[in-house]
Amino acid sequence: MGIKMAKQLLGKEVTAALNEKIKADAEALKGKGINPTLGIIRVGERPDDVSYERGATKRCETLGVSYEKFLLPADVSQEELMETLDKVNKDEKIHGILIFRPLPKHLDEDAVIKALNPEKDVDGITDGSMVGVFAGTKQGFPPCTPQACMEILDHYKIDCTGKKAVVVGRSLVVGKPAAMMLIKKNATVTICHTRTVDMPSVVKEADIVIVAAGRAGVVDGSYLSAGQTVIDVGINVNEEGKLCGDVKYDEAEPIVEAITPVPGGVGSVTTSVLVGHVVEAAMRTL
Repeated sequence: MGIKMAKQLLGKEVTAALNEKIKADAEALKGKGINPTLGIIRVGERPDDVSYERGATKRCETLGVSYEKFLLPADVSQEELMETLDKVNKDEKIHGILIFRPLPKHLDEDAVIKALNPEKDVDGITDGSMVGVFAGTKQGFPPCTPQACMEILDHYKIDCTGKKAVVVGRSLVVGKPAAMMLIKKNATVTICHTRTVDMPSVVKEADIVIVAAGRAGVVDGSYLSAGQTVIDVGINVNEEGKLCGDVKYDEAEPIVEAITPVPGGVGSVTTSVLVGHVVEAAMRTL
C-alpha cells in the first residue's frame, strides 16, 4: 500500500465559485445604475502592500468592480491622511475602503481605524466590524482572511457542527475572528497561543485546525493526527526564499485528511472575499 496523501484544499476552486457569484452581483448592480467601487488608501511603497494591491486591483478588473487609488507619500502628515480618509468616507461613489497597514511609525493608526466608516470597512478592521463578527450580525464586514478560511470549509463541504476546532493564534486579524466564525458554525473551539501548555497535544485532539501563528513551520507532524482538516493561513518566506506556511507541509500531508497548500490556499481566496465585500457594500446602499 502506498502512502495516503492528504486531499489538497485548493484556493482556486473556491475562488472560481466565489468569483462567479461576485461577477453576477456586480452586473446586477450596474443594471441598477450602481458601479461597485473600491477606494485604496496606501501610504508609502512597502513591497508587500504594492503586491497585495496589484492582486486586488487585478481581481477587481476581472470581476467588474472599479477602484480608485489614493496614494500618499511615506512621510505624509496625520492631518493629510485623515483628510484623505474623510474625503473617501464621504464619497458616495466609493463603497469599500482598503487601508494598508501597518502605517509608518509616525502615524496614529488607531485614530485612522476609528475614523473609517464601518459601512465601507471591507477589510474588517474597525471596532464596528469586530462587533459584527462577535455578535454574528451584519455590521461592517469580517476580516477577509478568516472569512476565506470559512469559504474553504464551506466549498469543500467540511461540516463544523459538533466538531472540535483549534485555532493557533489569537490576533484580532485572524485568530479571534476565526474562532467566532467557527462557533457560529457550531464547532467547539479552543484557541492556542504562545502561552498554551503542551500545544501539540491540544492540536492533536482537533478535527479542524486553523493555523495563524505568523511563524514558519511552527506546526509540525507532532501536532497532527489522522482525519484532521488543516487550514494554513501563514505566509512566510523560508531560507531558500520560497513561500511557505505556518505548517510543515511535507510532515503534515502524510498524516492529515485534508490541507490547504501555501501558496495556492487561503491567500488566493482572500482577495476574492475582499472584492465580494465591496459588491456587498454596494448592495447594502440599495
